Amino acid sequence: MSKQAIGWIGGLVVIGVAGVIAVTLYRSPPPTTQITPLPVTTPAPASTTPPPPVQHPISAVQSVPAAASTSALPSLEHSDALIAKELESLAGGEAWRSLLIPRDLIPHIVATIDALPRHSMSESILPLRTPRGAFKVAQVHGQTQINPQNFARYAPYMRLIKMLDSKNLVAWYVHNYPLFQKAYRQLGYPQGYFNNRLIYVINNLMATPEVKLPIVLQQPNVLYLYANPRLEALSAGQKMLLRSGPNNEAKIKAKLRTIRAILTGQHLNKP
Repeated sequence: MSKQAIGWIGGLVVIGVAGVIAVTLYRSPPPTTQITPLPVTTPAPASTTPPPPVQHPISAVQSVPAAASTSALPSLEHSDALIAKELESLAGGEAWRSLLIPRDLIPHIVATIDALPRHSMSESILPLRTPRGAFKVAQVHGQTQINPQNFARYAPYMRLIKMLDSKNLVAWYVHNYPLFQKAYRQLGYPQGYFNNRLIYVINNLMATPEVKLPIVLQQPNVLYLYANPRLEALSAGQKMLLRSGPNNEAKIKAKLRTIRAILTGQHLNKP
């Protein structure tokens, strides 16, 4: 974990907009995740094995309200302008414009979502600008701890998450699903089904343990690591949630729970 590591919460917003919620940008290795170059994928050879079953068909999602647009979708290669405009219309246009990096939006969202349950990510795939300020630690009674002052850096992203209406978000995702599916197959999963992966990632994030403060770190070399081996073994996305702070983590999980319920047709106690 680098002393200058930058928070991840911005990606939480993007994943939320893609049908999930997740990941922030960072310029140097985050506390528990080593940045590796984005692999160059090559077309997979033709396979004679049947594709994996579609566990969560997008056609079964009852998106209410109906998708805001019924117009034909652009090609994936020419979708950035439309996707950026639609994201701005979903919540806080100016807030989006100040955070979004409007290039290769769908491929970057898909690659970010796919990477969350793994243990490494590439900074080149992340579609939002970084939170301001540097990652801070505190020395307390001989222990190195995550400084709670870090949590305030995520306020702009949390406001954006709060503004996102879950039903409108899912309707937008369903309408644009062919673009997400194409980007997922181009990522290196020619027989994959992106909505299956999305639900898997949401489940992984929601399984993040609730950890009481303080969170103790160690620094065997240049990077900080979680002192608790159980926390250090978590996925990149789960570590991200821990770094956002307990209050932010609870709000993000609540939004994820609502989105998952809409995507899977579960009954919601609250709208």
